[in-house]
Amino acid sequence: MIRFRKIPLDYYAGTLMMVIGGATMVQARTYELGTLRDMGPGYFPFAIGVLMALTGVGIALGARHPAPELIEEKPFRFEWRGWLCVSLSIVAFIVLGHFGGLLPATFAIVFISALGDRDNTWKSALMLAVVMSVVCVVVFWFLLRVQLPLFQWSAR
Repeated sequence: MIRFRKIPLDYYAGTLMMVIGGATMVQARTYELGTLRDMGPGYFPFAIGVLMALTGVGIALGARHPAPELIEEKPFRFEWRGWLCVSLSIVAFIVLGHFGGLLPATFAIVFISALGDRDNTWKSALMLAVVMSVVCVVVFWFLLRVQLPLFQWSAR
């Protein structure tokens, strides 16, 4: 049984967020950043990296004074279902995005990853996938004009 009594898990989560955010910022600097008025390809990843790092700092600082009811000793149990569903959903997004288009890929990634949560039923995962697919079409297809087609049935 692994016990995380001395260092709350939020320290690890915050540190991981800071590392990923920092790595994103470093990688984004290899692209042209541009300005706020004329953004380059590295601007958005750099901004996301900054936000991730700041979020990580907030999470880590919040772990300094946890509420007493939040610290409870439970045995560590690896969540195979969650890892498997999230991994499969990423693979499904890649395959369906390549061969099926944006809409089937979005539906698949949301539906399969939502099934990774033990509290979700297949009905709630279905509803979430439908709503997020609509949001994805509105944001990425109509507003941002992403070049990935909504539907394509091809075997490139």
